Amino acid sequence: MTTESSATRAVPAEQDGPTAVRRRDQVALFVLLTASFTLAVDFSILNVALPRIGAEVGFALADLQWISTSFAVCAAGFTLFFGRCADLFGRRRQFLAGIALLGVSSLLGGLADVPWMLLLARVVQGLATAAVTPAALSLLTTSFPEGPMRRRALGLNGALMAAGFTTGAIAGGLLTDLISWRWAFFINVIVAAFVLVAGPAVLRESQSHDRVRLDAPGAVTVTLALIAGVYGLTQAGERSWADPHCWASLVAAAVLLAVFVLTERVVAQPLVPLGILARRSVGWGNLAGVLAFATETSVVFLLTLYLQKVRGFTPLQAGLAFAVLGIGTVLGGLVAPRVIGRIGGRRAIVTGFVVQAAATVPLVLLDDVAGWLAVLLAATFLGGIANLVAIVGFMVTATSGLPDTEQGLATGLATMSQQVGITLGTPVMSAVATAAGATTAGHVLHGVEVALAVNAAGCVAAALIFALALPATRKEALA
Repeated sequence: MTTESSATRAVPAEQDGPTAVRRRDQVALFVLLTASFTLAVDFSILNVALPRIGAEVGFALADLQWISTSFAVCAAGFTLFFGRCADLFGRRRQFLAGIALLGVSSLLGGLADVPWMLLLARVVQGLATAAVTPAALSLLTTSFPEGPMRRRALGLNGALMAAGFTTGAIAGGLLTDLISWRWAFFINVIVAAFVLVAGPAVLRESQSHDRVRLDAPGAVTVTLALIAGVYGLTQAGERSWADPHCWASLVAAAVLLAVFVLTERVVAQPLVPLGILARRSVGWGNLAGVLAFATETSVVFLLTLYLQKVRGFTPLQAGLAFAVLGIGTVLGGLVAPRVIGRIGGRRAIVTGFVVQAAATVPLVLLDDVAGWLAVLLAATFLGGIANLVAIVGFMVTATSGLPDTEQGLATGLATMSQQVGITLGTPVMSAVATAAGATTAGHVLHGVEVALAVNAAGCVAAALIFALALPATRKEALA
């Protein structure tokens, strides 16, 4: 198999020499990675600024949650739909349209002076994220064939996306304190302008040449199911698992998901062919993605609680403490392709979860260690590396062995898994910490320790499950 991209093979030799083509691929990769990093930052950049935004724009304290919830629900709810649309109607076209929508909505958000305007901006930002993320990922996977080049591209993408969540928290605090929270929106406008100028020149269009109709009933039911599910999880995290809105939404999501499966069985051209989900690499690979994102994002939540409630850190100090974790995730994304190349995707995922569990165990004992901050930094650094090895392993596994015509669907599923994992981790670990007494004065530490122990145990269980359930690669089968 050649190591040149499909985009490269399409360029006549007399028009572009090999060096020029490689340079174009590098610029295209930079454009796609820039977009992915920016979208990841958007998930967390406003969190520390919410109180100030509420005071300046006019949100009641109880309504601040909607600034985050409206974005998360749309970003996760529409991602599978847009992933399939990218296959059918053009990945490049959807990517650029989504970036333009992100720029316009971010400008609206930065200028907002009333609550409805800011919420509208966040909803549209969420839709833009749902359109851009799977399109960008499928442009990556279709531009680079399976093998070292694709693993490297996915490794860089995973590293920057994971680092983006940490960077968002730090950047949000710095912008809010030094300039204005509005620049958390305006930065997106600048990035969108750059991508729209550079993207058309270096990105190549790819779409299905077959006349395929979009499965409207399937698209509606799965989108509503994801919206209801993500909304239910966010309500559990922001209110409690006892909240009736939480359970009503989760039950509605389960019913809609069942209707979706039945729909896909009978329609001629399903949105998600169930045979794809039956592939062990896709089904179990995406579950690995959900757990990888859920476990690490919940560790960040629990340590934020520990640093602020137990150690008295300010939000900005807590954000800066996670800078080492961000460095670890970048390093993990860089080494993951080599690890996968040496031991295979399944073993990389299993090893990632095992090392992540080992890195989480010392965090359970932080309060009994004299140099607790050094232990925290070292453990989160190692955990960040391991988590990214698992994440890149999941991305490679869940998108391998599928034709280019289904890469939008595959990356849509992977993006959905990522966003569900991010949404799931915090409310689940919050419930564990609360049950252990974290909401009671003087018992926060105990609640955090119990939740971290459960998190580590979950990583061990995930490693055992995926060691048995994921298919072995050819390299692993011959070992």
